[in-house]
Amino acid sequence: MFYHGIKWEYVCREYPLLSPRRTVKRKKQEQLLDRLHLMQQFGLEPIHLLEADETYPSSRCIQECLAFGDTVFAFERLSLPMWQLSSHEVGVEVLDLRTCVYIFTSDPEAKVEVLFPGVPCLCDQIPTKFL
Repeated sequence: MFYHGIKWEYVCREYPLLSPRRTVKRKKQEQLLDRLHLMQQFGLEPIHLLEADETYPSSRCIQECLAFGDTVFAFERLSLPMWQLSSHEVGVEVLDLRTCVYIFTSDPEAKVEVLFPGVPCLCDQIPTKFL
């Protein structure tokens, strides 16, 4: 499974596709420097996701993703091309949120079912399936 953390307000603004190219004008200086480094290394600024495996469980991915926002999207697979950014981190050029299989949020005001009807959403809990 792959996980991406984001603030719900950004989901509402960027839905259904996340792409760093769409938000360049809103980036701060530090973010722009990071973007430049990634573009030099990969030729683009990828969307970052954590990948769970035997040594890096889903629960850890979800907890770490919550540091980047109040909502975490889980995906069974990602569209190609995909880049290995670090041992447990991958990147994609564009992330289609409509392809997620689970959503976790700590924002009780998020109206997840409006944008993602039929996608299981869990507020403030991680099911034992992910522990």
